[in-house]
Amino acid sequence: MTANSPASREDSRWLSAAAALAGRGRPVSRPNPAVGAIMTRDGTVLARGWTQAGGRPHAEAIALEQAGSAAKGATLYVSLEPCAHESARGPDCTGSIIAAGIGHVVVGVEDPDHRTAGSGIARLRDAGIRVTLADDAACRASLAGYLTMREAGRPFVTLKLATSLDGCIALADGTSRWITGAEARAHAHLERARSDAILVGGGTLRADDPQLDVRLPGLEDRSPQRCVLTRGDVPGGWTGISSPAEISALEGMQYLLVEGGTETAASFLREDLVDRLLIYRAPIVIGGGRACIGNIGLSDLSSAHGRWRPAGRRQLGSDTLEVYERLR
Repeated sequence: MTANSPASREDSRWLSAAAALAGRGRPVSRPNPAVGAIMTRDGTVLARGWTQAGGRPHAEAIALEQAGSAAKGATLYVSLEPCAHESARGPDCTGSIIAAGIGHVVVGVEDPDHRTAGSGIARLRDAGIRVTLADDAACRASLAGYLTMREAGRPFVTLKLATSLDGCIALADGTSRWITGAEARAHAHLERARSDAILVGGGTLRADDPQLDVRLPGLEDRSPQRCVLTRGDVPGGWTGISSPAEISALEGMQYLLVEGGTETAASFLREDLVDRLLIYRAPIVIGGGRACIGNIGLSDLSSAHGRWRPAGRRQLGSDTLEVYERLR
């Protein structure tokens, strides 16, 4: 583990920009993480890049190519430590940065991949390049899927719920179209476009035959891999798993979106496998409808506290989106 270096306010601002840029590569960069890079001199942007589809070229390689000879002596902000291992797919970014004569590299997060894991930073410093390792919160958030895969061996799991004010996801007879409005549904489709895979329970598959595709103009090709939690037969084009613990078998998947139903949501919460909650809350009261989450095995109320922290809230038309992150 490489020691962190203090990051200035200016460094943090540019790292946040690099983290936002990385989002353009999610999720098509898989199996590689989505990384962002920005090159500056005296507060002016010289070049920028993000990981491309399939993982190549890397963000740093794009920025270096854009900058050309202007890279000499410049500062490079990168959300993840530059790779330090060559592969059949291309040279390592650490060597390319050294060859370009970069003067200062500000790294958002150290790479947990054992092939790099601090060695990229060490090589840069050995070459006389100043390196700042910030352990930046925005960069860490942008790499949540990759870091969860590396550290926990599974995808980062988001549980999405669309509910009434009283926590129902449908009428008693199962009718659920539509609880939320068009703006909330569009936002949910954007979340699908940012996910590698999307999962529902076997009951939802049988009852609704959901398409689980992305229906936003220009993003139709970002529809995620469809998964179902079931011990029964799996239709063509779907991936089946028999329990939440099996999500580690979804190879190369960094972001999993769980869309329900009630028992599927409960099963992931029982196994403590939910990293983020998205609750789209409509200003309606159903009364006597189907609860959004089934029994998660709590034996006393005290054990329900201290598990989640609010991470965002916004208005989507008449609906409200609440975001919560799991406390670690």
